Amino acid sequence: MSPTAELLFRPEDATPMSTDEADLLPWPVAAELLAAVPKYWLATGRADGRPHVMPVLGVWLGGTLAVSSRPGSVKARNLRRDGDCVVTAATDGGDLVVEGTAVHVTGAARQRELAAAFAAKYDWRFGLRDGRVYDDSLPGSPEYAFFEITPAKGFGYGADGLTATRWRF
Repeated sequence: MSPTAELLFRPEDATPMSTDEADLLPWPVAAELLAAVPKYWLATGRADGRPHVMPVLGVWLGGTLAVSSRPGSVKARNLRRDGDCVVTAATDGGDLVVEGTAVHVTGAARQRELAAAFAAKYDWRFGLRDGRVYDDSLPGSPEYAFFEITPAKGFGYGADGLTATRWRF
């Protein structure tokens, strides 16, 4: 399903932002930019309401962004408790913000797909055993977890600083 693209600012709020619908960034272009980003910033909420932001590696696959994390990390604990999160990325084409909901990926078939995508993008190879994800290249084969973020809303800000798009999924 393709999201609805709309101008982020109304004409009375826009100066100096563009209100020309021709300046909307099409979602397929934004999705390509997201897929190519080498690093993302993931914002989650702690149990006490304080924000938590960390850099993460991720892969765009089938309309969702999957990120990896050690299962005991603050971000992983936050996502398991409350999947609401925000991912941001800077690209040559502009800045992207995606609000969404994350779920812990536990299905073996999807874990295999995501492991293959991480290997293709980063040459980071995960081992999968007994429904768990491991980095066998590191001493002790530490455990990792995949979280898949389904977008609910997105924002794109053009590199020119004068264009902005909102996507509603």
